Amino acid sequence: MLGTDRSRPAWDDDPVVAEWPGLPQLDTDVSTDVCVVGLGGSGLAAISELVDRGHDVVGIDAGRIAAGAAGRNGGFLLGGPATFLHDALAAWGQCAVDLYRATLDEIDSLHLVLGSDVIRRTGSIRLAGLPGAPPDVADAQDCAALAQCLRENGIAVEEYSGELGHGIFLPDDAVMNPARRALGLASTLQGRAALYEHTPVSTIGSRSVTTPSGTIRCDLVLVAIDGRLERVLPQLDGRVRTARLQMLATAPIAAQRLPCPVYGRWGYDYAQQDAAGRLFVGGGRDRFAEEEWTFSSDPTAPVQDYITEVAESMAGEPVSVNARWAASVGFTGDGKPLCTEVDDGVIAFGGYNGTGNLVGPVTARAAVALGLDGTPIPEYLTG
Repeated sequence: MLGTDRSRPAWDDDPVVAEWPGLPQLDTDVSTDVCVVGLGGSGLAAISELVDRGHDVVGIDAGRIAAGAAGRNGGFLLGGPATFLHDALAAWGQCAVDLYRATLDEIDSLHLVLGSDVIRRTGSIRLAGLPGAPPDVADAQDCAALAQCLRENGIAVEEYSGELGHGIFLPDDAVMNPARRALGLASTLQGRAALYEHTPVSTIGSRSVTTPSGTIRCDLVLVAIDGRLERVLPQLDGRVRTARLQMLATAPIAAQRLPCPVYGRWGYDYAQQDAAGRLFVGGGRDRFAEEEWTFSSDPTAPVQDYITEVAESMAGEPVSVNARWAASVGFTGDGKPLCTEVDDGVIAFGGYNGTGNLVGPVTARAAVALGLDGTPIPEYLTG
């Protein structure tokens, strides 16, 4: 029905990802200072923070690093939370600006560690609508309101008008292959922390994590999971909810059409183009909202048909789809990321509302400060 691979993201075509040698599976009991469960972007950020502070760390993941949402998302590095800044500022107060600035700092940090081969500082374009579609007046007005808010808070923004349509350009943003980011960070941590792949969690208790092949005893457990967090920690059911986000990748198109990551229709639809000319496209969750509240990570024909239309809009021509995939991510009721102590010595963080590439590491650093120092979480997080 879908006609392409139903699970493998096209990001894995990158030679660095395809040739990843892998990490061992935990096969014995161990003791450590801190155990980090989940080796996506936020878990790896937490481990980096912990080892920089001199702590012994064991990190585990149920699969390969970046096999979940950390390596299956759109690869956008956009400043701020999922909620556009003017709306977040109205709902949360000045802390929304604090989060925005923290995410911009995170781009700087990633670029410093991984370099321009992985983190491309292209800026991003938010369109009012989609290319080739009639202008969306309400979306255009919201773009203008966001631009005004950004300027008032000293954040760079420009008007955009070009072949893609009209909207705003945010020069501080960046783009990446998300699997390259995660595996690159893991590579920098090898030898500094004990990292294990294909090591699923059986139970998480106060100061211990049990796996099928060994128990990890520690002073602190950090659970760095976004999608399916409420399955791993049922006490968070109702505070975070898992949804499916779907993507596809095309064969190279005729023109180098997208100069940077582009998102439109209030940010629900998005795409980037790689150096080979392929488009990586996602979206449509709002149009199929009830169906996408699910633990399943299989792509579905209705959403994929819609995303194919988005791809052709972004391309300005018919496209050939080479890969289709999906991933599970977490959403919170108020739009703030979740960071909370769920048991003595157990802190969970996730619920990034579809924008975890920068918000996740920011939340991870807050979780480390909470766990080690007792520092209260910032106002832009839900505790």
